[in-house]
Amino acid sequence: MIPEDLRYTAEHEWLAPAAEGATFRVGITHFAQDSLGDIVFVQLPEAGAVFQAGDALGEVESTKSVSEIYAPVAGEVVAVNPELASAPELINSDPYGAGWLVELKAADPAAVDALLDAKAYEELTVA
Repeated sequence: MIPEDLRYTAEHEWLAPAAEGATFRVGITHFAQDSLGDIVFVQLPEAGAVFQAGDALGEVESTKSVSEIYAPVAGEVVAVNPELASAPELINSDPYGAGWLVELKAADPAAVDALLDAKAYEELTVA
């Protein structure tokens, strides 16, 4: 089930409003975590790091491979999920909830509207 209220990238990241304004929570989709297998380590940036859309902002390491995580929109990291350092498996068990990765303050909040909606992301993953 792909949550209807999120935005998605073709690289399998999701974005959700984290608070009023331009702050968004970022994670990887159920499809991505399922493809990766058991996640054993996550490398994330520190708060204050600035990224352009498409920049690699971290890595997820699973028992199968290491995959980069990309910034869905340009912005500044304002928070990192502290739980993932000791429990990276949260990404597998709750990818749209407790397994979130970072909170990003978007440089241009309107850029989020250009990302895929749930229907478009579902079409991408069913192909």
